[in-house]
Amino acid sequence: MNTPKHWFFLLPVLLAPLLYGQSASHVEMAQVESHPSVRTVPLTAELQPFLQTEIQARVPGYVERVLVDRGTVVRQGQLLVQLSAPEMDSQTSAAEATLHQAESDLSQAQAQAAATSSTYERTADAAKTPGAVAGNELLQVQKQKDASDALVESRKAAVKAAQDHLNAAREMQNYLRVVAPFDGIITDRLVHPGMMVNSGGQPPLLKLQQVSHLRLVVPVPETYVGSLANGKSVSFHVSAQPGKSFSGTIARIPHALDPQSRSMMVEVDVKNTKDALAPGMYPTVDWPVSSSTDLLFVPTSSVVTTTERTFVIISSNGRAHWVDVVKGPASGDHVSVRGDLHSGQLVVKRGTDELREGQPLR
Repeated sequence: MNTPKHWFFLLPVLLAPLLYGQSASHVEMAQVESHPSVRTVPLTAELQPFLQTEIQARVPGYVERVLVDRGTVVRQGQLLVQLSAPEMDSQTSAAEATLHQAESDLSQAQAQAAATSSTYERTADAAKTPGAVAGNELLQVQKQKDASDALVESRKAAVKAAQDHLNAAREMQNYLRVVAPFDGIITDRLVHPGMMVNSGGQPPLLKLQQVSHLRLVVPVPETYVGSLANGKSVSFHVSAQPGKSFSGTIARIPHALDPQSRSMMVEVDVKNTKDALAPGMYPTVDWPVSSSTDLLFVPTSSVVTTTERTFVIISSNGRAHWVDVVKGPASGDHVSVRGDLHSGQLVVKRGTDELREGQPLR
């Protein structure tokens, strides 16, 4: 059989892979980069009011007026509920009468002491003349003066006690005026006019929360507590405000882990000036995490994952070499990896398991 001449020209091309090995693959390379390990992890937190209290009656009485309702914005010292207790008026009137009687007794004792003091002074002057006054008489007048002075001091003490009693009665009467202890918003109303309330009883009269300033309580896992620092800013978002981001400042670090969850309850101060947030929300926090060591980053497309291994392909003496890696957190179009790599090394930018171990690279 005759062989066409053009087969002789094709033989070098067909035999080249056998004579010289595999043909070199043209690939694009990328450099392994080293960056500080700064990233964020999503943590679910809870918004709480900065201040909150259940307002209770400090004295028993009847509810006369309720001046606020659920949703009312109040200021510190503002009257919220007016109670009435007629027996307190009687107690205050009795305390005032006792004070007036004590003051009258004091005035009488002071007048008597002044008269006794004058008698003593005249008797003492007369006693300077020998024989004019008996010695026993001067002694009696002096004892009377001492007794009058002691009575004055006793009356002064009675006046002070009566004044204190009246002040206490008036203070108790002031408790009938239930006022706001701080600026905030009424979140619940549990009483109505005509109800009888007891001091410190349940349920409370009202519930008050300060919502212009909120606490964002973030349970930070033990793994991430090493990078905590007061004053660091964190961002978060809530499902009620899709597409909108909020921020706060780390303010309180307890430096103690919860024994059950193994997390640290860190508080972030949040200013809620536009009332876009509310206590009880569960935001997702982009919690910043950093490490003392740098991470190696390669293009995401460089990492090849098969059922058996995860690897990148480097050039070793002009040939492909598979290097096993462990993927870490991503940053944009790059991903951090751990393996037998170093910064500045070249890896195949678009890795594939079709680029076999030992295959020439160009």
